Amino acid sequence: MAVNHYATFLLTHHLLSAVRAAPAGRIVAVSSMAHSGGSIAPADLTFAIGFSGYAAYASSKLANVLFTFALAKRLEDNGVTANCCHPGVISTKLLRRGWGMGGAPVEAGARTPVYLAASPEVAQVTGRYFDDRRAVTPSPAARDPALAEALWIATERALAGLLP
Repeated sequence: MAVNHYATFLLTHHLLSAVRAAPAGRIVAVSSMAHSGGSIAPADLTFAIGFSGYAAYASSKLANVLFTFALAKRLEDNGVTANCCHPGVISTKLLRRGWGMGGAPVEAGARTPVYLAASPEVAQVTGRYFDDRRAVTPSPAARDPALAEALWIATERALAGLLP
């Protein structure tokens, strides 16, 4: 959760004034299709009540999607877009060591995030989840605005003193 969610939340907030000042600011969060197996308990973002490595990973990726959707709502009238994506199953150290398998090359994993960051086709698209450069429907939990807001508030509390 610290690397995948808190870091994304914190970095985005520290860069937000620069992104807003850009002529066409875009925020892209890299999530995963694993988000569909995640669950969020805003009162237990450190997994004090039971821990499973994969469940924590999936939950942090769900947090990426929820954060992106909540951010997109907050930026609706600012001309800044916020989207997230599944980069594909990419041959990373985590995949090799954690699951004992390989995947597509890193270059393939960059296609959708770069598309979201630079393509004129999505310049006005915000608050969406992408897979293979296509907007797709994320999991039901990822589409829960009340959960997204509860996560936002819990994250702000957890990062109090670090946010700009």
